[in-house]
Amino acid sequence: MGLDQEIEKEFSLERIETADDIPTYYCEKEELLPLMEKLKKDFEILLDITAVDYLGKREKRFEVVYLLLSLTKKLRLRIKVKLDQGEKVSTLSFLWKNANWLEREVYDMFGIEFEGHPDLRRILLYPEFKGHPLRKDYPLKKSQPRIELLRPERE
Repeated sequence: MGLDQEIEKEFSLERIETADDIPTYYCEKEELLPLMEKLKKDFEILLDITAVDYLGKREKRFEVVYLLLSLTKKLRLRIKVKLDQGEKVSTLSFLWKNANWLEREVYDMFGIEFEGHPDLRRILLYPEFKGHPLRKDYPLKKSQPRIELLRPERE
């Protein structure tokens, strides 16, 4: 039995077809943690975590997308979790150390929170920045508060 059949049998996943032929599944947010704990045995590398904002286009506003790589099986796998505004998803930072920064990036850009994250704060933008710039409802011409410079500008 292949890995895809094994996880399809154990978890309630919805397989979706993609143009890049990477096996892709929708997973319920409650099943994400047990699924990823199982996948960690075969997928040594968490390549990326990102999100998509479907404001007004789908029932649930966001998708959090996880891209995994297995060096031993020479296989990539994509897991997607649908979230509504204000919903949280479990952190994976204790499974893959790089998830810490990847989750912080998603939080910074989209405002999606990761439950149990050890240090969920902005990573790309300064702390005083208002809003999350990759959300579809972020104003294009919004001005941000000025912050004190760390060192003087060139004279």
